[in-house]
This record gives sequence, structure tokens and C-alpha cells, in this order.
Amino acid sequence: MIRARIIGTGSYLPADVVSNAALAARVDTSDEWIVERTGIRQRHIAAEGEFTSDLGVAAARRALANAGLDAADIDLIIVATATPDQTFPACATVIQHKLGMVHGVAFDIAAVCSGFLYALSVADALITSGAHRAALVIGAETFSRLLDWEDRTTCVLFGDGAGAVVLRAETGTGANTDRGILAHRLHSDGRYNDLLFVDGGPGSTGTTGKLRMKGKEVFRHAVTNLAGVVAETLDTIGLSASDVAWIIPHQANLRILEGTARKLGLPMDRVVVTVDRHANTSAASVPLALDTAVGDGRIQPGDLLLLEAMGGGFTWGAAAVRW
Repeated sequence: MIRARIIGTGSYLPADVVSNAALAARVDTSDEWIVERTGIRQRHIAAEGEFTSDLGVAAARRALANAGLDAADIDLIIVATATPDQTFPACATVIQHKLGMVHGVAFDIAAVCSGFLYALSVADALITSGAHRAALVIGAETFSRLLDWEDRTTCVLFGDGAGAVVLRAETGTGANTDRGILAHRLHSDGRYNDLLFVDGGPGSTGTTGKLRMKGKEVFRHAVTNLAGVVAETLDTIGLSASDVAWIIPHQANLRILEGTARKLGLPMDRVVVTVDRHANTSAASVPLALDTAVGDGRIQPGDLLLLEAMGGGFTWGAAAVRW
């Protein structure tokens, strides 16, 4: 059977680093308050004139270099983002052009913080069907442009960044020991729109709007939903949490990461944590964390990885990947 295997990772964070202390000079907060409740110590903010596509291109180029490929080898680009450069065309086609590609297929997926998992699942389906051979899957966000910088409950939580992976079709046996994406499960439930949303849009207000969130309610749903979809995904391939070498979670809040790990019965030393360095970068956070753990050597060939995320919608999902 055909497997979609991750053969390269890359990431990019804007140069401007904003510490908790710097935010405390703008809103009624403190480093201690932010760290205690979220684990976040800093975030990166895109420069004026630096767009989501620019972040995505930088991450994509690093992923291609890591894979030993160039843009000519790619025939599919999927970008997960809630902050495209324009309402249309897709951010993916902008990235396609900036990479110098005049072939293949490029489109966006909007599932907010779960977007990378959704995009990875779609790319896996297109590759294993034989429709495509090699894909760039990118999560890229300039979430700072959706924030109300006077709302201390939300502006401290988010940052900008991008992460990317290169997927390539390879032959597998169909066993759960194959290298590549082994399983994925996605969910959504639109009843919870009002717990995490942006209060604008081209089809309603004609404006971008600002992010609004009821944090306590989101936290409660996140821990339950993420632990459930992880167990569901592992059950699909006949494995359990004890078989997982590394959890690569959406980096929203350290307390959510700790709560999910407890529900799964896993120690935190098997959870990749980067939220302290870049805050919540929405669809970019899972590939950013993955690239960090690949780059520092924690992830080794044969390791079973479990990627998971939940975002506005609500949307949530997980993917089991054999490295």
C-alpha cells in the first residue's frame, strides 16, 4: 500500500520577540500572571509588511531543504491558516508563486488551530489515493492582526509563525510499523462557535474583526476532546498511549498540555512543549513543535508520534505518524 511519509520539516518565526514584560507595559498584566496561567514567556510578532505567505514560504523552503527536494518536486500545496494575506485568492497559491511553481495544485484549509491536522489528513488522502506524489503541508499565521491588544485575556496568548512538512508517497506493508502517517481522526462541533471566534468577516461585517474567547470553557472542552481523539486514533491502528514516543500537541496553553497528558496517563517528558517560546500560533503550532523536536534530535527513526490539536469551531483532530 502507499503511505504518505514526512521526509522534511521546517519552521519560521518573525524576528520581533515580545516578552511578557513588554506586554505588561501595554495592558494590565504581568510576567508572573501570564506564566502561571499559560506557561507562555514570549511570542513573535510579524513586522509591518510581513505577511502570512512570507512566513509560510520561509518555513516551506526550510522543509524542502531538510527533505533534499526543491519546489519542482512538489505537486501539492495545502496551507492551513485563519489569517490569509487576502480574502482570496488562497494563501497557498501566493506561496506557490513565491516558490516559483507553475504546476501542481494549491489551496487553503480553514480549521483554525486544528488546521494543520486537517491539512495533513487531506494531503495523506490525496497521496495514498495516488493522485499526488509529493506535498508541502504548511501551517502559517499572523494571528497578531486578529487580536484586541487591550484585552489582556486574549492578547497575551497568541503569536505569529509558520511550520511546514514535506510528504512523499512511499510503499508500505499496511502494518502499524510502516513509516509515515498511519491514521488520523477529525471532528467538529459548531454548537461552540461563541466560545472561540472572530467577531467579523467579509460576508457579515465586511471587516476582519477581533478574536473573542471564553477561556475557561475552551479549556474544559480541549482536555476532554484531545484525550478522546488521541485514544480513538491509536485504537484505529491497534496501539495505545504507552506505544507513543512523543506527543506533538497544539501549543495553546501549558495547562491544557498537562491536563491532556494526565488523561492519557503519559508523563510530561514525552510531550513536546514549545508554547513558552512562541505562544499560540494557531495552525502553525503543531509543525513548529514537530520541527523543534526533529531539529534537536529527540525524534528518532521508528518513533511513534501523536499529533493533536483543537481550535475554534470547535474543530479537533489527531494523527499517528511513524517517524
